[in-house]
Amino acid sequence: MEDLTTFWEDKEIAIYFIGFVLVVLLLLLLYRSAKNLYLTSRFFGLASVVVLGYVAAFFMNDMAFFMNINLDPIVIPWALMAFLGVLVIVDALMLFTVKHPLKVRRFLPKVFSLGDDNPIRITVENITSQPLSLSVVDELPPEFQKRDFEFDFKLQPLEEKELHYELNPKVRGEYEFGFVNVFMTSILGILQRRYVHQFPMTLPVYPSLVQMKQFELKAFDKVTFDKGGVKRMRRIGHSYEFEQIKDYVRGDDYRSINWKATSRANKLMVNQYEDERAQQIYCVIDKSRNMKMPFNGLSLMDYAVNATLVISNIALKKHDRAGMMTFSDIIGSTVKADRRANQLNTILQTLYREKERNLEANYELLYSAVRNLISGRSLIFLFTNFESMYALERVLPLLRRMNNLHLLVVVFFENSEIKEFSETDVETIEGIYHQTIAKKYIYEKEQIISKLRQYGIQAILTKPENLSMNAVNKYLELKSRGLI
Repeated sequence: MEDLTTFWEDKEIAIYFIGFVLVVLLLLLLYRSAKNLYLTSRFFGLASVVVLGYVAAFFMNDMAFFMNINLDPIVIPWALMAFLGVLVIVDALMLFTVKHPLKVRRFLPKVFSLGDDNPIRITVENITSQPLSLSVVDELPPEFQKRDFEFDFKLQPLEEKELHYELNPKVRGEYEFGFVNVFMTSILGILQRRYVHQFPMTLPVYPSLVQMKQFELKAFDKVTFDKGGVKRMRRIGHSYEFEQIKDYVRGDDYRSINWKATSRANKLMVNQYEDERAQQIYCVIDKSRNMKMPFNGLSLMDYAVNATLVISNIALKKHDRAGMMTFSDIIGSTVKADRRANQLNTILQTLYREKERNLEANYELLYSAVRNLISGRSLIFLFTNFESMYALERVLPLLRRMNNLHLLVVVFFENSEIKEFSETDVETIEGIYHQTIAKKYIYEKEQIISKLRQYGIQAILTKPENLSMNAVNKYLELKSRGLI
């Protein structure tokens, strides 16, 4: 009995024993959820107060001895530690009593659209009877390189909150989303519980479906767009297929006046023609190394891929036959021009799988493929990039031969960064030298487009971000002029 009394009178052993009991109780309570338990800054702040209490008790022990005070100073930090232990246990009970305290759902689109802002929605509902402070961390695909993406907010009992954000993928392929981690804190704020939702998902990133729909609406809208949209081309003369006879309005071609109908109706009547249908439209994409140059996160080839999908969709809507081809040092995928119901989906799936190659483009092979695989006169959009007049002159004879067989439109890119640099003010000799080189580069690009037009080849020099709009405008222009 005396030994037991001596044991309890030993302050240090008693304190350790009490702390051990509290830890055991806490571990028994949380043994299944220990991996989801985190300590907050408030816990470490209170623990620091307990430590400071022990330090203060060390000095107060000597003061109590000299002042003949019977109160043992160690009682104060002991009480603080016991109070902290009770708070931890109460907070743990509040957080871990309910097995599923939240309802979390993540809503993703079926596919991602390349180069566009894709909306994502997360709903969080608090089904407990206590307010919670939450931090939602969505495990985004590693392609986005976002490591600190989280939402912090509070939810009252039975309250639901909807979170919105957008992602803009820059590379085609499959993107894998991880878990949605929700970190919960009660009103005490001493412990934090991680609530993990087990629904990792994989989404494919396709060429821009959003851009395709936008240009479809613009191309078929009756309203004339400004320079920021698709131009409505007024038909000069007429095409090949008769549509109807209508009343004459100012601006109609007087050569289309139907004199017999005018005499019968006693007012001017004109023949209206519609664009010829079932014409072949091919988009040929250069996927060699000169198309790997990035602008605003997208490579030149990805801009060409998006434009191909846009043109193919509009061509099919206008009852033309759309096809595509890719090439580099070898001929890649080929989709024969057609108007089948699944033609657009075939082109979409083909574009989704295409990747750049690290070798030079073989235009001799391209000419041979065009000659053998494309039957009948077609409109061919060739998406490539010429950085110098020398690069053009090497392939110009082959481009002229293709243009003799088909209507060829060569589309290449303007380096917007170099153009911006050439327009800035420079003060140093080195800056003047660099700006002169930049202006020479821009002038050479203009010479390239003049050279192509000199030999009757349609050409487009465009900024990468304006590629789809300029290509659609050219298609509508050529179609309205009856040149296809």
